[in-house]
Amino acid sequence: MNTSSFPALLQRFFTDRLITQQGASPHTVAGYRDTFRLLLQFAKDRLGRAPSALRLEELNAEFLEAFLEHLEHSRGNRPRTRNHRLSALHAFFRYVSLAEPAYSMQCQRILAIPVKRFERGPVEFINEEEATALASAPDTQTWIGRRDRALLLVAVQTGMRNSELTSLRCQDVELRAGAHIRCFGKGRKMRRTPLRPDVVSVLKAWMSERGGEPADPVFPSSRGGTLSADAFQRLVTRHVARASHTCPSLKTKTVTPHTLRHAAAIALLRGGIDLTVIALWLGHESTETTEIYLHADMQLKERALAHSNPSGAVPGRYRPSDRLLAFLEGL
Repeated sequence: MNTSSFPALLQRFFTDRLITQQGASPHTVAGYRDTFRLLLQFAKDRLGRAPSALRLEELNAEFLEAFLEHLEHSRGNRPRTRNHRLSALHAFFRYVSLAEPAYSMQCQRILAIPVKRFERGPVEFINEEEATALASAPDTQTWIGRRDRALLLVAVQTGMRNSELTSLRCQDVELRAGAHIRCFGKGRKMRRTPLRPDVVSVLKAWMSERGGEPADPVFPSSRGGTLSADAFQRLVTRHVARASHTCPSLKTKTVTPHTLRHAAAIALLRGGIDLTVIALWLGHESTETTEIYLHADMQLKERALAHSNPSGAVPGRYRPSDRLLAFLEGL
């Protein structure tokens, strides 16, 4: 293989640069890997060329900008996800600029592609009623349904990230006294998250059925391998659609695996748990990240206002008394 070819450079980037030199975490490697999987599929569809036959010259700034547009408009990725994909591309082409100086001009143009600015909207989460409906949606008469129910319950209760849940191994789950789950989050920080008795009961039944070796995934794909991030997203979407028949409020929400993480944080906050404890629970670097949940929960703000109201009247939300006024207020 030509050492300056795109396939050779990509392999060296992962094996030499990311894993050997930088000691990147498995989560980082997996995130970069998924970016290039998407890019190679896009190149195959757009150029009609197999991934191993791609030339580096074809991956110029214009082509990569088209790929980023494809992520947003065809795959429905939000700007934040687009920026994550771009950071992986930037990391690779920084490596190429050092390893193959002949491509430095092409790399500079790619490195000049800016991240996309976006407004940070309010955190979207599901409440306890919606979470219960979602966990009840899978058909537990099937193997996949039982897996999905256990996965959704663990996701809503622990608030673990998508990558943390899909990479869970059987050896990471302790279901005896002091039941908990171990996981490595961002920054390779290991944390233990305790489990509620109802979640322990479902998880114990699932793992007894699932079997497997200590290093096997807790929630495998239908083929027995690791469940992909996209597969997790699809199963959440599928069960939200089913749960919305019994819980109509779900129809107005866009629910992703990360929404379940937000739901866990809000539940802890409403339970009176200190913000620093929630930050540790979620694996946040600091409480500044966790403070977004203070702004997201209207119930929490209304309770705070009630405590500070000298008149003693309980504040409520404005609700128009007339349907036409309600229509205008909703515009």
